[in-house]
Amino acid sequence: MDGLVSEDDILLRSETFFHNAAKINDTNKMLELIRKGVNIKVKNNVGRKALHWAAGAGSEEALRLLLEHDTELDDADIFGMNALLLAAWFGHLKTLKILVSSGAKLNCQNKNGLNLLHCAAQRGHVHILQFIVEDLEDFQLDRVDMKPRSKIQLPAASLSHREFHRMANKTGNVSTPTSFTLMSAKTALHLAAEHGQLEVTEFLIGMGCTHGLKDKQENTALHLAAIHGHTKVMQKILETGKNKNERNIDGMTALHLAVSGGHYECVRLLLNAHCNVNELTNKNMTALHFAALHGFDREVRLLVEAGINLNSVDSNHTAALHIAVFNNYTEIVKILIDAGCDLGLFDYRLQTVLHIAAEHGYQNIAELILLAGVNLELLDKQKKTSLDIAARSNHVNVVDMIIKANRFYKWKQDCDAESFGIRNVTFKQDHRTETQHIRSILWKLATKYLKPGEWKTLAQHWHFTDAQMRAIEQQWTGTKSYKEHGYRMLLIWLHGVLIAGENPIKRMYEGLMGISRMDLAESIRQQANADLKSSKCATM
Repeated sequence: MDGLVSEDDILLRSETFFHNAAKINDTNKMLELIRKGVNIKVKNNVGRKALHWAAGAGSEEALRLLLEHDTELDDADIFGMNALLLAAWFGHLKTLKILVSSGAKLNCQNKNGLNLLHCAAQRGHVHILQFIVEDLEDFQLDRVDMKPRSKIQLPAASLSHREFHRMANKTGNVSTPTSFTLMSAKTALHLAAEHGQLEVTEFLIGMGCTHGLKDKQENTALHLAAIHGHTKVMQKILETGKNKNERNIDGMTALHLAVSGGHYECVRLLLNAHCNVNELTNKNMTALHFAALHGFDREVRLLVEAGINLNSVDSNHTAALHIAVFNNYTEIVKILIDAGCDLGLFDYRLQTVLHIAAEHGYQNIAELILLAGVNLELLDKQKKTSLDIAARSNHVNVVDMIIKANRFYKWKQDCDAESFGIRNVTFKQDHRTETQHIRSILWKLATKYLKPGEWKTLAQHWHFTDAQMRAIEQQWTGTKSYKEHGYRMLLIWLHGVLIAGENPIKRMYEGLMGISRMDLAESIRQQANADLKSSKCATM
């Protein structure tokens, strides 16, 4: 029984068989079905009939047979694709020629405004382009994609890129007798570049197309190749010598777009072509901002090596380093710091990069910034230091790191530590086996022997500032919290003592004596001497 093939289709079985036969060029099957009275013009659920399938599949004999019975050559499917456009889209030159010789309309376009030239260019069919350009009349290489909006048909495909914009600029729009919807204003070269069609790009350039035309977003072909990472196409376009620093509607150059897409080879190609590495977008962003935003460390390295301005700020007064820190891109932060960027720059909230790292608790990034050396007294919009921000955000480890760094900077300055150099400094928590014993002594001291408030007295003796002590005690509250606060203070103190190469037990003894805890001082010394036998700690 000749019923529907499925609920999703609208064709009878015989009609489906007819379409399939047209696809595979089975003219015997087609003739058999025609004799049985099949409707050769019937369309499926996307508006395609046998003529479409034959043209798109390159079925020459099937197409010739269909043309004897179906003269409606220009019927389009729901996408606006007619037989001629399908032949061009799929690169079937012979079926294209058959349709042309049969009188198919040449100035047709699909619903996206693409004409024959555009379809062939986008799909990379150079042989189709050659036929269109060399054998068909009035086909200009620089036509843009657009479609008519009114019922009055003026051959839209005959308008070149310049003609369209000249009409639009003159009247404010492309007005009667026919108005047009400008799709993307892409030419064949734009489409070839966008889709990475190298041979088509070479052909169009060789045929003398205009290289620097811009689409609706003011992208040139170079922009579109850069967006999609088509390095070889970019190379061919760059060889034309056109301005490689052209800006699109957002002020972005090909370099900005290549970096934003993470297209490393495209970025390197543009830099080797000596594009302006410091070109700014409409929002004053450099390519480095985009590399930092997307976390592309390889592209950051290229831009830094090319001499990009490390401290350029965008319209929000944000530098690339601020962006990298905010997104926790540790490797990019390291690259930028090593390159010598300014760590004291303020962003739109008047925050330095250390403020940002402190607010989010990024320990690795905070370590990089602190090791590079930064002014810890800089205040944000709320008059807060980075230490205040870390304490308020309850990032205990960052609080302790900042205090360690502050004390380390002061010690270096007082002792002229630069003269003998210091290696392998870290401000992170100490988990080393060789310091485990002394840390256990400090834990006992803080939790069993120091009375409430004594840790502060000892901290003052060791020149901890009031701000540092407030930051330490901001975390954990309650009657027993002084023990944790005291232990943290002692570990920060131990960090400085070990860096200075001093004996921690001797320094502890002196500190306890300094706050009049002779009993504890003597107990610590006896403990140290007892431990000498097991080589756990140095004696006094």
